[in-house]
Amino acid sequence: MKLPVVSGAETVKALTRAGFVVVKGSHVRLEKETPEGVIKLTVPLHRTLKKKTLHLTLKAAGITVEEFVELL
Repeated sequence: MKLPVVSGAETVKALTRAGFVVVKGSHVRLEKETPEGVIKLTVPLHRTLKKKTLHLTLKAAGITVEEFVELL
């Protein structure tokens, strides 16, 4: 499945649905506790995220494109 074209705000909303918690800052910082430890992400609040940025964010979050699209 292809990565969707989404904004930083849409990405943050989807990741909070996946259990991440917003921390603070000009970029949005998200954290999620897992059995393996804490996953920390930073998402820029750009109008449209670059595909590479979104891909790396989802990889770090441990979320597939399909799971992300369902969360949108």
